[in-house]
Amino acid sequence: MKIKALATRLPLLATLMFCLASSAYAQTDAGKDALYVKSLAATCASCHGTNGVAVSGASVGSLAGLDKAYTMAQMAAFKNGTRPATVMHQLSKGYSDAQIEVLATYFAAQKK
Repeated sequence: MKIKALATRLPLLATLMFCLASSAYAQTDAGKDALYVKSLAATCASCHGTNGVAVSGASVGSLAGLDKAYTMAQMAAFKNGTRPATVMHQLSKGYSDAQIEVLATYFAAQKK
């Protein structure tokens, strides 16, 4: 029962985090882009771990160190429904292509 309740709240949490990240970006100048990137990446942390490093034994994989093109392709597959998922097909639709590229670039630069 707890898993089902969590699954129904994850899209809401991701949307809230996305809105906070978007607000942070709207209020910054070019010198604070790093804050925007970290805020955007934080929306993935609840499932994929801080900086994209998932907890050992987690059912979801780490994003840290993944190839940028691979991550972008997987997000596109989630968005268009060709890759099965529990919540990622819903969450991925909340990101623009530019935001997905920012996330893919950030996670590719993170250490595994």
